[in-house]
Amino acid sequence: METIEFKLAELFCGPGGLALGAKSAVVSAKDKKYIVKPVWANDIDKDACRTYSRNIHPDNAEAVVCAPIEEIDFEKVTGFDALAFGFPCNDFSIVGEQKGFKGKYGPLYTYGIKAINAHNPKWFIAENVSGLQTADNGLAFQRILEDLEKSGKGYELTAHLFKFEDYGIPQFRHRIVIVGIRKDLNLKFKVPSPNAAKYISAKSALEDPPIGRDAPNNEMTKQSAVVVERLKYIPPGGNAWHEGIPENLRLKVKNARLSQIYKRLHPERPAYTITGSGGGGTHVYHWDENRALTNRERARLQTFPDDFIFEGSKESVRKQIGMAVPPLGVKTIIEAVLKTLAGIPFNSVPAKILNGNALVQRKLPFNSQ
Repeated sequence: METIEFKLAELFCGPGGLALGAKSAVVSAKDKKYIVKPVWANDIDKDACRTYSRNIHPDNAEAVVCAPIEEIDFEKVTGFDALAFGFPCNDFSIVGEQKGFKGKYGPLYTYGIKAINAHNPKWFIAENVSGLQTADNGLAFQRILEDLEKSGKGYELTAHLFKFEDYGIPQFRHRIVIVGIRKDLNLKFKVPSPNAAKYISAKSALEDPPIGRDAPNNEMTKQSAVVVERLKYIPPGGNAWHEGIPENLRLKVKNARLSQIYKRLHPERPAYTITGSGGGGTHVYHWDENRALTNRERARLQTFPDDFIFEGSKESVRKQIGMAVPPLGVKTIIEAVLKTLAGIPFNSVPAKILNGNALVQRKLPFNSQ
């Protein structure tokens, strides 16, 4: 069987969730097999680079360049015919200031453009938070799409707000994914249909199978006596503003009602979005035990396998996990890309992004396991 291999480069690679998902995507058609091989990656975070190198390129440390993206000469990097970049989302996130292009991170997507201009890959995948759609009153998203379409030899774009819980991810995680296929290939990417018959619950993800006591990155977080006592009064799915919390244990914060503060998971629903930063009360809390989740548990909710080892301090690992793309979700998307290139039909749905203030909702029954 002939193997058709796409050499993948990645910018802002983080710990390697996207690369892991891409590596696991394999499509066969008649006498041909289509695969993706990560060949080069870049990030500025040293711990993330070490994690990526350990898990994606254990035999080739030079494949991961740990340096500011501004210092990369794309004419000199390893050749590639596929590109991935989850450009930094800080200035587009709805929980931030939404500075858009005026922020430090907003303009960094242009380095994806530079990489495309230098190598003209056959396809690319770009990922960002759902808030990208509304940053700068929607003008930022429009500008990014226009720039990507005109980059290199020109690309046929498909942009979609993926709700990863619809694709078997045990977490409510919504991300904009832009797939571009070079126009001279005369192909257009279609959004794969949701493939989860039921939502995967947080309990199912964390307990089936159980996480080994000695699993890597599984250190417990020390909880203060006050936090433990407060958690005792918060029900599954509840948060720090639950009315049943005694007055002496309530948070003395004015005009703050962030839903994820000391929020417990609900055992029969997907987790709420795993984030990579935030102070006390934002670490994601167990539905029954009075504690924050371990990093290994957070990684499970992001669909990283237990043998995927993260490098760095506990807080650094937390950041890496929260900023990553769920590998299982990536696998589904990349398989659809490969099927498109191979001419293999698959079930699809119309691409959807924000339409005014309305988002198309697709409801699936909760997993009752």
